Amino acid sequence: MNRLEKYSNKLPGYHPILIREGWQVAQLNYMEEQDVMNIKRIDVHRQTDEVFWLQKGQVALITAELNDGKPKFYAELMLPEVVYNIPENVWHNIAMTPGSEVVIVEKSNTHLADFEFFDLSDQECLELKETVFNVFNAPKLSERVNGNLERR
Repeated sequence: MNRLEKYSNKLPGYHPILIREGWQVAQLNYMEEQDVMNIKRIDVHRQTDEVFWLQKGQVALITAELNDGKPKFYAELMLPEVVYNIPENVWHNIAMTPGSEVVIVEKSNTHLADFEFFDLSDQECLELKETVFNVFNAPKLSERVNGNLERR
């Protein structure tokens, strides 16, 4: 029996790296789908909380309330020395900048079955971007030029 196991992952995207009875640890590394400019949906887990721990980079946790099928977005910039919990039944997503890495702890096999998606309209995508840009301290969408952000 090993006295110590070590796990890491440097591939882009979501990867469960340790699965045990009842719980799992995954690593989410930046991928284009998690860039705020590319987020097109939010998701929810009905049977588990989801814990996020920033390892490096700039990351915003996004939560949403759905009222009459319309999302109201909230975002918080993650700090590296803080563990964040998204309770079950809370709509959410995560916006990442290149090079970001986050560790996730959740009920085992959540990635296989316990999720629902809510696809965002173009207008809802804009609202989500504005919310995230506010916490990233990034320029407003109106300050974008030719599809690229100009940093001032």
